[in-house]
Amino acid sequence: MIENGTSHGAIVAEVSRGLVHLHGRFYGRGPTQAKTYALDDTVMCMLAGGFTTVERTLIDDGRSEDVERIRRSFQQAMRERFTGLVEDATGRSVIAYMSQVHTNPDMAVELFVLEPAEEGLVGEREAELLDPA
Repeated sequence: MIENGTSHGAIVAEVSRGLVHLHGRFYGRGPTQAKTYALDDTVMCMLAGGFTTVERTLIDDGRSEDVERIRRSFQQAMRERFTGLVEDATGRSVIAYMSQVHTNPDMAVELFVLEPAEEGLVGEREAELLDPA
């Protein structure tokens, strides 16, 4: 649990759902898969699927760099919405946000670094090690 009493599972699920929703709302199509990891002061969401028909056409035509450039611009335009989502889910401030897209296979990663806290978000593996039960 973190300070606001929200479980690790609820945090990562909220981030995954929220990022998929934002991609779908602003691109017209969202990722088909998302998995979020949270460890200490880092939150990372892996997204798969979701290129639009136009983007897929450009990729198939060998113009992946154009799609990657547009996606990077989109991520910068969405910075406040994405970081706000993570801040709401974790109860902590985001001090850095990075995004990367990969066209083959169709993947993206959203990476958030949180303001250091005395007790960071504990990842699943670490939680298992810390739990004496």
